[in-house]
Amino acid sequence: MKEYKPYKSGKVREVYDAGDSIIMVATDRISAFDHILKNRITNKGAILTKMSKFWFDFTKDILPNHMLSVEAEDMPEFFRQEGFIGNSMKCRKLTMLPLECIVRGYITGSGWESYKKNGTVCGISLPAGLQESEKLPEPIFTPSTKAEPGKHDENVSFEESVSCLEKLFPRKGREYAEKIRDYTLALYKKCADYALSRGIIIADTKFEFGLDEGGNIILGDEMLTPDSSRFWPLEGYKPGQSQPSYDKQFVRDWLKANPDSDYLLPEDVIQKTVAKYEEAYTLLTGEKAE
Repeated sequence: MKEYKPYKSGKVREVYDAGDSIIMVATDRISAFDHILKNRITNKGAILTKMSKFWFDFTKDILPNHMLSVEAEDMPEFFRQEGFIGNSMKCRKLTMLPLECIVRGYITGSGWESYKKNGTVCGISLPAGLQESEKLPEPIFTPSTKAEPGKHDENVSFEESVSCLEKLFPRKGREYAEKIRDYTLALYKKCADYALSRGIIIADTKFEFGLDEGGNIILGDEMLTPDSSRFWPLEGYKPGQSQPSYDKQFVRDWLKANPDSDYLLPEDVIQKTVAKYEEAYTLLTGEKAE
């Protein structure tokens, strides 16, 4: 059996080159505040993989995506063993564009902090009088650069995103920037409307795009998971305050309240985090997370 080594290892995911494709493995690791925590969140990787698959299937009418299969029998033999089954996705190879395509439908997090200071989010002026967690009149596109490991992503304006892409694609930079902006907003609107019908508010999320060999834009990376999005329960939603969350904000809040934890979670926090991920998956898909 041929063994594989990841050519890219992130905080929670590892990527392998399988020749004509790549294998993306979502681990059970969890990160917060740029640290990988010492615990593992049981079944997290499998839930994230299933959730990405659900959304990729749901949005393929908007644009193609990189997913080929999540079935073990479609993977090289190495990925048919314990530790890979259920949390691996076979994907098309793409030339990834160097932008995080962030879309915000509600004002929260760093966007809320910026708005309180000067009425803008990432340079976009918003109406006066908005409350924390309030729904925006229209979703806004707020891209950021993809930073090197160990560094923070940097928010950029749309025109700065054009300049970033024009350095790589002088003739098509603006066209690519406009397309990924429009795709980002279209994806968010379709998925946010669906999620709302299932009792979940998608406050914000991020997408990543790449190019295939023909220069066509393809949706890549993960999609609308609790690791890349803010999911709030619709029940009990009330603007003017922070919201309970289905994502890892629960872990962040515990770490903030326990600064001497050394990034080690107690068992009850792990179990509550697992339950949050499972509940979000079941609400969105109608299936139990196994």
